[in-house]
Amino acid sequence: MRTSWRTPCEGSRGDRIARRVLRDRAQSEEVAQEVLVEVWRTAARYRPEKGSVMNWVLTLTHQRAVDRVRSVEASAAREHKAALLDRTREFDEATEQVEVRLERQQVRRCLRTLTELQRQSVTLAYYRRLTYREVAELLTLPLGKVKTRLCDGLIRLRDCLGVTA
Repeated sequence: MRTSWRTPCEGSRGDRIARRVLRDRAQSEEVAQEVLVEVWRTAARYRPEKGSVMNWVLTLTHQRAVDRVRSVEASAAREHKAALLDRTREFDEATEQVEVRLERQQVRRCLRTLTELQRQSVTLAYYRRLTYREVAELLTLPLGKVKTRLCDGLIRLRDCLGVTA
């Protein structure tokens, strides 16, 4: 003996409306079921002066189907945007690593153009993070001379690197 079971909405006008909006049988059945539950729970809200029960149910069905389409589209858009951001982030990280490497090479090349005292002063002050006074003590030079060499060295580095002030 063969029996087939159908939901109350399957094949109904409400089901057809939901299918036409959603274009997906499973989704339309879910929406139809949700509308049945909503009608059951909110039957007291029905106002006969605004139209027939059937029109109320069909309007609810259409509204819920449109809501579902919007929800699915918004979810897909969020996923797409997240995927693009991940790809962009990976690209940006790789690009940034290459740029940093190239900048380091350029700084090394420009450091080679400085005089020995300028290079030592800049290296100690900016790479080893010593104060100007500590640089002067380490190089056994007057503080004023170290400051002058640092200033001259930084100007030459700026010009070599093409930085505009």
